[in-house]
Amino acid sequence: MKNNNIILIGMPGSGKSTAGVLFAKAMNYRFLDVDFLIQEREGKRLYEVIEEKGNDYFLSVEDAVNCSLNVERTVIATGGSVVYCENAMKHLKTLGTVIYIKVPEKEIERRITNFSTRGIIIRSGDTLEDLYNERVPLYEKYADLTVLCDEKELQYNADKIMREYEKYINSAK
Repeated sequence: MKNNNIILIGMPGSGKSTAGVLFAKAMNYRFLDVDFLIQEREGKRLYEVIEEKGNDYFLSVEDAVNCSLNVERTVIATGGSVVYCENAMKHLKTLGTVIYIKVPEKEIERRITNFSTRGIIIRSGDTLEDLYNERVPLYEKYADLTVLCDEKELQYNADKIMREYEKYINSAK
């Protein structure tokens, strides 16, 4: 049986961290942001790690940090690029239910105002639209549950994630 964690995946700006905190509070779960663990391990902000050491190095760290997680009753907000880390995704799926927070590409564009300092893995010359189109099939591949969060109101999205998660859990019984 899977552990009782909830793993949030999705694009940068999808609300994994912000709605995730509200969702964890409502569930009476702990909240863990993997991006913070990476920053703590590296002693730098995400974009600095990417700028200084490159995408491949960053992904190797992201993979290792996610593979080292051993928690219970925790909402885990992953980095948007975790779906490039096959080992991490296999491990995360053993920890609990993977929820893809799906947000339309235009809304992601509106939300991400700090692209250069956000710490986003993107190939040189690619656009946010390119990244979105590349990642969506990966998020869908790994997700146990997909929740469309196209509202701008965080509490509404957190409540929607909780309702959809409860329906998913009850249907699995």
